[in-house]
Amino acid sequence: MNLRRTLATAAVAAVTTPAVLLSAGSAALADANPSAQAQQKPTFAELKKAADDADEAYKRAVAAEENENKKIEETLKAMDDGGSHPLRLAALAADKEAGAAEADKTAADKAVTDAKAKLAAAGDEAGKSAAQKELAAAETAADKAARAKTDADAKSKAAWTAVTDARVEAFRELSKAKYALDEARKAKKAADEALAAAKECVRVPGLTVLADGLPSKVVAGTTVDFSFTVANGTDRTLDVDPLVFFNLRAKNDQQHFMKVQWSDGSGWKELDSRGHSYTEPVKAMKPGARADVKMRMTIETGVPAKKGLALFAGDASDQYNPCVLGPMKRYDFEVLPAGSKPGKVDDAKPGKVADKDRQEPGKSAQGGNSAKPVPGAGDDDSAKPTPAGGNLASTGASSAVPQLALAGGAAVLLGAGTVFVVRRRGAKAGN
Repeated sequence: MNLRRTLATAAVAAVTTPAVLLSAGSAALADANPSAQAQQKPTFAELKKAADDADEAYKRAVAAEENENKKIEETLKAMDDGGSHPLRLAALAADKEAGAAEADKTAADKAVTDAKAKLAAAGDEAGKSAAQKELAAAETAADKAARAKTDADAKSKAAWTAVTDARVEAFRELSKAKYALDEARKAKKAADEALAAAKECVRVPGLTVLADGLPSKVVAGTTVDFSFTVANGTDRTLDVDPLVFFNLRAKNDQQHFMKVQWSDGSGWKELDSRGHSYTEPVKAMKPGARADVKMRMTIETGVPAKKGLALFAGDASDQYNPCVLGPMKRYDFEVLPAGSKPGKVDDAKPGKVADKDRQEPGKSAQGGNSAKPVPGAGDDDSAKPTPAGGNLASTGASSAVPQLALAGGAAVLLGAGTVFVVRRRGAKAGN
């Protein structure tokens, strides 16, 4: 993916400011040096503007090519027989003049021939003298007519050359418009590919969301306090949306036996018991920064489940990518009957949700939209539909932030089998 992004970034440089965007060589160097890459590569906003500009340039090129097509059709029609193009009319007029000049020359040449005949037939000096004068006048007129015909022929040829040149120029302008359209299409394709590459989700191991103090055993009828920590171990400055998901190994209509809350510093907010939730976003997390969020979980007496799980992850963005994903961690815990005395309880241990079990953002395992019901799982591992998506407004997060759709065949399968997870990004950065 890095090579494809490098090439696409280099291509989009053709339609954006060279000082801002990478060349192919500097992009390859940036790939080898993350710090240089962060400093030199175009931001997502710049790639978006480049794509918008390329799209506008392409639209203008399409219009220009259509205009040239229309012009050449009109030009050729006007130059065809019966057409009224000024150059064609001028050529026809020049032809007419050339025809008249040819007729004048023919008449003048005949007058010379007749004068020569008279001179030959003259019987006396007076007759010869008169015939000689007539011949001289006829020859002068014939010479003038010949020059006039030469000029008229040249004028006619030039007029028709102008017609031909106009035709050629019309095709030349059309060819230029088609070339410009082809170049604009290439630039648009490069800019669109660069933008699409930037939209692709980037997975970074350094962005972690880990539970702290979440017990491996919880007694029904009690409340446990714990927290989670968001840590930015990347070399990026990130806006992070911590994502949390809790679920009982019970039927979906029994999820109300568990209530999970998080603190925003001024009060407690309840997580959606039937889907994923985002807590308060952490803005502009510098590399190495950490943030802690307090949580508490209450398991009610009479809960039918014996097990539960929690998922933690970080969905983020930076100025270069609208979709930056950290690894997802899964915590399994036991649910003990009310009144149990578990003694010392260790913290639940995190397990990573494997990337091989993730689907592409925005797609389910069946290839459709991920906005499908979330399956739960009862003790018999049967799954029944539960509405997905959550009410982000109730969690304090905007509905425009990236969403994780735990949905359909691309959802968390809370049985004894594999955990399938889809991380779906929303329209956070111009999608």
